[in-house]
Amino acid sequence: MSDEIEITRKETETKGRYIAIVDGHEAEMTYSRAGASLIIIDHTGVPDALRGRGVGQALVRRSVEDARTEGRKIVPLCPYAKAQIQRHPEWQDVLQG
Repeated sequence: MSDEIEITRKETETKGRYIAIVDGHEAEMTYSRAGASLIIIDHTGVPDALRGRGVGQALVRRSVEDARTEGRKIVPLCPYAKAQIQRHPEWQDVLQG
């Protein structure tokens, strides 16, 4: 299921947001930009109707993929994003040391 989730990203100079709309429900992950090469994930919100469908994980995966592509590092302050990155060693290359 998670491979089929369409995710969009909106970003300003200081903040960003990943959005996934599935079956009319909106899930999001928000972050703050700390300079050109660092993002701080501060919130992941998935409605109850979408829980267990891989939507939150897809949001985190997309942020990891974008960080790699854009040469950024991630600080996952959000407990959910932090737990997902800890569960996936292959994503940990983007963590801020």
